[in-house]
Amino acid sequence: MCLLVLFVVFTEVVQAKGGIGWSSSQAPEQGEELDEERPDHEHSEDDDDRVVLDNVEGDVTQLTGRKKKLFELRLKMNEARKANQTAMVSEKKKMEAPSESRGISKQKWLEDRKKKIGKLLDANGLDMTKAYMLDTQEAAEAKYKKWEKDPAPFGWDVFNQKTLYNAYKKRTKNVDVDLEEYNKMKEADPEFYREASSLQYGKAPKTSEDKIERMVKELKDRDENRKSFSRRRRFRDEKDIDSINDRNEHFNKKIERAFGKYTLEIKNNLERGTALPD
Repeated sequence: MCLLVLFVVFTEVVQAKGGIGWSSSQAPEQGEELDEERPDHEHSEDDDDRVVLDNVEGDVTQLTGRKKKLFELRLKMNEARKANQTAMVSEKKKMEAPSESRGISKQKWLEDRKKKIGKLLDANGLDMTKAYMLDTQEAAEAKYKKWEKDPAPFGWDVFNQKTLYNAYKKRTKNVDVDLEEYNKMKEADPEFYREASSLQYGKAPKTSEDKIERMVKELKDRDENRKSFSRRRRFRDEKDIDSINDRNEHFNKKIERAFGKYTLEIKNNLERGTALPD
């Protein structure tokens, strides 16, 4: 837009100076009238504006004819040039300004949320490990649904709280609960569920033999399932055999992943017979 204004103003200046449509008789006269306002071509446009403004003495209303028209056109050109320069600087600042990335915004949001949660925990006398107690029922249900959609644990996620809780639910899924017997034991023993002020610390309630047998059976079944489960892996004939059975082979693979790069030279020396002194 600013460039268009400059072009229009420049066209008007050319027409005012008589560059187009003058007769041969009018051109010299107009040239003589504009000799005073026309600076040398070696100067810049700012110098031209300065010369025109310096030539104006007193009030602008004293100018008449082409001088007044030329002065007004110069003012328009200055305004258009300044507007163009301002727009260019503003656009350059927008392009060069470091925009706040999503990660920084998210980090700031997490810090503010942590501070807000910390204030709520302090007000309720809780520590950061009990932050889940501030969640509403809807928020807790949404978290559980999200956990159910998560993939299987991998790597360091195998031993986090969520995975251990899922393993506990899986192990207790097939456990039969006798509520009648449970209520009888609770009524017979007032210390069945001891409080913090109880004096029976270190004493466990008597457990029947059938419950012990059920626990032993569950542990045996768990070991059997663990032994029967095995993902098929590719067998490599060219690999050296350094195990005595499948279980030992699996153990050696884990040791190799952790210490293989440190024991490689010792292995090679043992195979070549150079590990022992002469």
